[in-house]
Amino acid sequence: MKISIDRGILLKALNHVQSVVERRNTIPILSNVKIDANEKKLSLIATDLDLEIIESIDANVAGSGSTTVSAHTLYDIVRKIPEGSMIEMELNNNDQMEIKSGQSNFDLPCLPDEDFPEMSSGEMPCGFSIDSDDLARLIDKAKFAISTEETRYYLNGIFLHSVDNELRSVATDGHRLACIKSDLPAGAEDIPSIIIPRKAVGEVRKLIEDSSGTLDIKVSDTKIQFNFNDIQLTSKLIDGTFPDYERVIPKNNDKELLIETKAFASSIDRVATISSDKSKAVKFLLKDGLLTLTVINPETGKAIEKTPVDYSYEELEIGFNARYLLDIASQIDGSNILFALEGSGSPALITDSDDSQATYVLMPMRV
Repeated sequence: MKISIDRGILLKALNHVQSVVERRNTIPILSNVKIDANEKKLSLIATDLDLEIIESIDANVAGSGSTTVSAHTLYDIVRKIPEGSMIEMELNNNDQMEIKSGQSNFDLPCLPDEDFPEMSSGEMPCGFSIDSDDLARLIDKAKFAISTEETRYYLNGIFLHSVDNELRSVATDGHRLACIKSDLPAGAEDIPSIIIPRKAVGEVRKLIEDSSGTLDIKVSDTKIQFNFNDIQLTSKLIDGTFPDYERVIPKNNDKELLIETKAFASSIDRVATISSDKSKAVKFLLKDGLLTLTVINPETGKAIEKTPVDYSYEELEIGFNARYLLDIASQIDGSNILFALEGSGSPALITDSDDSQATYVLMPMRV
């Protein structure tokens, strides 16, 4: 195998594939990237057995072949080679990958490509295309609510499913819930309800940054595959049942609080300065068109801030986690946040004044 390739092209591809590779591996070959040179294309493949990425890039291939080398070491070498350089890669007689660029020369040990696992094979009967901006929105507005609690593994991802001509992404950690809706793409009517793992969600979002237009998605009961122009990302799905989230979304919250988004986020951020790292509790007092925010911390003191709001109901006192409020506020694109409230012990329904397709639920706290 003998290849000549532009440093910038190789670096961009390695940046994508190396992030899939775990830093610590009990199986040595999983630390490697598979390099497959064929005709005018170079394919880079990486996997952690749950997630696989394949990226094809243009290269001058003088001799075809395939091998595997350390993904992070190769990435670090290419990253440190000067911009605009050409890189030559050749598999020598000692089963080592020789890398040359200018006056630099590296020999990296290889492991045989026959031992490299493959997970992209198998049938994926359902498929549809979606605009990358639509998929980014479904991910971005929901991913903050993904649970990190490993015992409830079925919450460690985004629940993607079709309902009533809508494609929905839902995430919850039991304290807050995000439900994001989009128009159902053609071909997505029959997709199974799936839970996409947190790591796959993160990798897909990174790939969207470097792409535009539409991408193809294929789904089976156990795997999902995202196909960009020259990149294919395949992930196992979480084998579990996502809870019936619609039961959690309040239906009888009749007290509406409308507040300007930026002013609200700034107020929460200020009073939360003295809250404890553990509870982050902030108390709302709604009375006579005024919202009073209070944080009391026995160790650091007390903070009170008052702000005028659009609220014309009876007095209401309710507590929330300040960090969760800020997380939700950061997803609001409109100028105002709308809270629908019922009582001090009931969850709040939060929506964007300019986006009826994004819904958030936040559980109250005792303060």
